[in-house]
Amino acid sequence: MLRRVKNFLSREDGAVTVDWVVLTAAVVGLLAAGYGMMRSGTTDLSEGVSSYMGSAEPGDI
Repeated sequence: MLRRVKNFLSREDGAVTVDWVVLTAAVVGLLAAGYGMMRSGTTDLSEGVSSYMGSAEPGDI
């Protein structure tokens, strides 16, 4: 029984899995933050273009 416990404690397979899970979560979090910043910027840009196109006269474009 003691040998099984020592064998279980000496294995490192689970530690590598935890490292990959944490790394993947960090990458997903950074991508989500980047998407949020890009989304607000493109929304502002499209609203500006829509406003300009709506106020322009047919001969101006």
